[in-house]
Amino acid sequence: MDGVSEHHAWQVAPVPGASDRPDCTHLDEAPEPPATAARRGCEDCLRAGSSWVHLLECLVCGHQGCCDSSPGKHAYAHAHATAGHDLARTLKRGEDWAWCYADELFLRPSG
Repeated sequence: MDGVSEHHAWQVAPVPGASDRPDCTHLDEAPEPPATAARRGCEDCLRAGSSWVHLLECLVCGHQGCCDSSPGKHAYAHAHATAGHDLARTLKRGEDWAWCYADELFLRPSG
């Protein structure tokens, strides 16, 4: 699906130079990622008639929100307003990473 793999587990990406590998306590929130819907845009920006920079998709419910570089920061807002929805992955073509908003950790696909 447009370069974004649909189903895989996630793991914390090692931080270069760090002596300890941090753990994400939220990886079990999304044991089976939702099937990616067609990329339509940031759901909140579309309702408000505003624009976004990049899209992130909640790994729990599939909500598509704009990144922290966008004026609305709707992916962040979704993660903080909806309990248990701390994980989001990029929908940018050619990229394959996720972010844990609660633990502030960068995630990569495992395997």
